[in-house]
Amino acid sequence: MSLVTWQETLITAQVDGTAVANSTTRTTLLPPQAVFTLKPNFFDTIGKQLLIKATGRISLPASATTARFDINFLDSAAVNVIGVADSGVMSLNTAGKTNVNWMLEFLMTARIIGAVAQLQFQGRWESEAVIGSPVPTAGGSGFFTLPFNAAPGLGAAFNSALSQQVDLRFTQNTLGTPPSVQLHQYSLIALN
Repeated sequence: MSLVTWQETLITAQVDGTAVANSTTRTTLLPPQAVFTLKPNFFDTIGKQLLIKATGRISLPASATTARFDINFLDSAAVNVIGVADSGVMSLNTAGKTNVNWMLEFLMTARIIGAVAQLQFQGRWESEAVIGSPVPTAGGSGFFTLPFNAAPGLGAAFNSALSQQVDLRFTQNTLGTPPSVQLHQYSLIALN
């Protein structure tokens, strides 16, 4: 049966996010204007979906390093929910890269709604920075299906009866010199 809904782009980033460099702290990638607040009960039915698309650049040293992207919800009761969708800790190329592209997608589907709501999520991160990727002239970039090195599952629980600020965060590793990353494009899309 049809949900009698439509697809809608809720918000896009109109400018680049602030570059994140030499920090091992979980940090937003979004410019302030692109942090969108979902209305209370946005997830009002099982099967409601959000799609996040983001692109940017990343530079990394020629040593072992990792990266992690996650979707954070901050509700109207000031409860911060980390990992509504989470890439997991991804291994990066040890060849060293400077300002190479990355593309990220998270598809999230409401599986449980209410005071303890959860979203099923899966995604993809593509970049020349992915471990084992050849140089572009020898075969292009690699990709990881997300969550990295883990079975698909439900993200962290949140209260879907409250409004939720949606944020895209990045965590750099603590091994040696962290990578630097910057967001260039971002879309938050309600699919139904």
